[in-house]
Amino acid sequence: MKFKLTNRFKNWWQSWQQHPTTLWILSILWLLLISWLAFLWNLGNIGLVDETEPLFAEAARQMTVTGDWITPYFNGETRFDKPPLIYWLMAIGYRLIGVNEWAVRLPSALSAIALTGLAFYTLRYYGISRPGAFNPNVDSSQHRDSKINPSYLQRQLWLCAWIGSTLMAVNLQTIIWARTGVSDMLLSGCVGGALLTFFLGYAHRNQRSTGAQELGSIEKTVAKSPSPPHKYPCPWYLACYVLIALAILTKGPVGIVLPTLIIGGFLLYLGNGREVLQEMCLFRGILIILALTLPWYLLVTLANGQAYIDSFFGYHNIQRFTRTVNRHAGPWYFYFPVVLIAFAPWSSYLPFAIARLKFWRRMRWRNSPRSTHLGLFALFWFVGIFGFFTIAATKLPSYVLPLIPAAAILLALLWSDQLTYTRTLSWSSPLPLSPSMLLSSLFNLLLLIALATAIFLAPEYIGSGPAAPDL
Repeated sequence: MKFKLTNRFKNWWQSWQQHPTTLWILSILWLLLISWLAFLWNLGNIGLVDETEPLFAEAARQMTVTGDWITPYFNGETRFDKPPLIYWLMAIGYRLIGVNEWAVRLPSALSAIALTGLAFYTLRYYGISRPGAFNPNVDSSQHRDSKINPSYLQRQLWLCAWIGSTLMAVNLQTIIWARTGVSDMLLSGCVGGALLTFFLGYAHRNQRSTGAQELGSIEKTVAKSPSPPHKYPCPWYLACYVLIALAILTKGPVGIVLPTLIIGGFLLYLGNGREVLQEMCLFRGILIILALTLPWYLLVTLANGQAYIDSFFGYHNIQRFTRTVNRHAGPWYFYFPVVLIAFAPWSSYLPFAIARLKFWRRMRWRNSPRSTHLGLFALFWFVGIFGFFTIAATKLPSYVLPLIPAAAILLALLWSDQLTYTRTLSWSSPLPLSPSMLLSSLFNLLLLIALATAIFLAPEYIGSGPAAPDL
């Protein structure tokens, strides 16, 4: 199967490429549009749902009533389930726009918007893999002496950013939790933001290992792709530490465990951990995290003693990981259907997107420029979160929300390559679609048909409930 990029699109791109400021303005407008439709439109039109959202909303309201911003309460009883950041943000919303559903859900919506924007920025500068090495249809040895037109590189970077940010916003998992007043989307925003800012600092150095000089001219051209206008990457690393601290204030130890697991595995695989940790000013980062998180944990422990330690650290963290809590059990494959449905209809392309990275070629990854490592980093991000919560005894669909940005990045890299890269790097050359891509598309079609059928038949099997008859 083949298709050609039309001359109309070619002319459109060539005209807009002369005005990068206009491209940025259009991109920002697009981000605002999809953010409004996905996260903000009619945000407060539905009352609080389930039992969890009212718990968060009322605990935040009681903070404004009692003036106690250290210990969360619900109906006069201490609520040690989560740290205070989500309650603080909701309480600030109450002060600004009143006690209503908008204020309850606004922190989640803003977290999703910020994460989508940061992902766009990251993909705009680093949303490309080494062309010859990872295109499934092209042998890299065929292109060692070929040259890449910077115009095509820029086109792919912009396209990758548009695709990735759109996928990140327009999926079932993100839309649901970005419009729900609980801490899950805030955690995803903080953890995802920490990982993206780490990569921005990591890639900005654009250093190469010893064998990098042996790479072909295409890889060298990719390595010279535009970088964000910062002379030194330390500010990105500092932002990473701040976001990790905010994640700890959102859900506790998991806020530092997940980034450490993902970044540590990524650096261990590439073998440049010592070098990168020196760049990160690790000691300074630890001080930042402690300075932002330790005061509240000390104050809440002093105010509540052993009861807080046993409830929050013992029950809500250790026991949730080692034992089934509140009957939220699941088999080892629990998150496979969760990701398949929650990230539908895009999830069917994930196996192909992962396979095309050829992550098993460790030496090629080690010898490639850092600016081309985003796909590999997204893979460690996806697998790290998926594996961590698969091991955990307590399982909930919302736990894997932080891997959605990684999935969006993987697919953005895949589709931007498919839509822009050809053997001759020419507008008029047809782009071959691999059998794997066609198979993924067929599976996606079958998945959508199955979901549509299930939705259509669901009322007949569920029936009516005594609390809501004949609805």
